[in-house]
Amino acid sequence: MAVVKLDKSNFKDTIVNNPFVIVDFWAPWCEPCVSFTPVFEAAAAAYPDILFGMVDTEASPEIAEYFEVGVDVVLKYSAKLGTAQDFAGLIDAIEVHVGGFGK
Repeated sequence: MAVVKLDKSNFKDTIVNNPFVIVDFWAPWCEPCVSFTPVFEAAAAAYPDILFGMVDTEASPEIAEYFEVGVDVVLKYSAKLGTAQDFAGLIDAIEVHVGGFGK
């Protein structure tokens, strides 16, 4: 599945209406963020049952501020919780959702 560009017009609906969402918060001036994009896109292609979305923190600062995103590459996920979780525990959550890596 392609990575979905998220902004204030679609962020809430995307999180609420999908069972598992991983969000990459990035900025165009952030070299580590830009370098991470192909990895994130490859993960999206490898796990089509999971929705992968990206928030440009420059274009949507209100979302970044709400989730207290700083200047580093930040991943958050939501798994039928309606709440954002930090990256810690993400691998376990993916394994539960899709049956593990290397499927």
